[in-house]
Amino acid sequence: MTEEVVYGLHAVRALLEKRPQAVRRLIVQANRGDRRATEVVELARAKGIAVETRSPQELDKLAGGGVHQGAVARVEPSQPIDEDELYTRIETAAGPPLVLVLDGVQDPHNLGACLRTADAAGVTAVIVPRDRATGLTPVVRKVAAGAAETVAFAQVTNLARTLRDLKERGLWIVGTDGEAEQLHHAASLTGPLAVVLGAEGTGMRRLTREHCDFVVRLPMLGAVESLNVSVATGVVLYEVLRQRAAASGA
Repeated sequence: MTEEVVYGLHAVRALLEKRPQAVRRLIVQANRGDRRATEVVELARAKGIAVETRSPQELDKLAGGGVHQGAVARVEPSQPIDEDELYTRIETAAGPPLVLVLDGVQDPHNLGACLRTADAAGVTAVIVPRDRATGLTPVVRKVAAGAAETVAFAQVTNLARTLRDLKERGLWIVGTDGEAEQLHHAASLTGPLAVVLGAEGTGMRRLTREHCDFVVRLPMLGAVESLNVSVATGVVLYEVLRQRAAASGA
């Protein structure tokens, strides 16, 4: 039966708290007795999950050379939510839905960082295309530091069609592009919104941009031409939060 690995103390702890039923076993480094490692072991045992001890070298192999911090979980593969569940989450959101769309992000470190920011910003769901983009790999889960277990994540076959469906559900689609005339903080970002960021280096694809209601750019005052996609994600999402708080008087 297929298994995935989740490694790193924070990611493993989040998994044990959010999806313990998916954890088949926890493997920890022998003779590691610090508080954080002990708490993870105790949490696993409280959930009825078998705990094994292995050498650091064996954990290195299990984690594929990743920084495991002495903890690796073997889990049932998690599946992204389907489009029906995606739209249900949007339609039942407590406030104006906020969706993050990543058009072709291929670096798992960037996706993990985007998921972590999305969790912090209260994003309703993260959407990525199924092709030419990374999914929920072990590296993504490690970098996301638990956010991969808390943020709704959807992989869609046809991103342009999904953007049309989001419009039909009342969301405004705002893209990001360094050539846009309008700065991000000058746009109205208070309503139901899908924020679209493109791939590293190439930005949004032409068809994706054509489905945006408007496009904004971030101010770039130095020598570099663009920000890392995860950094740009944080800037835009927190501007949405700022504007929403100001509109509500919070």
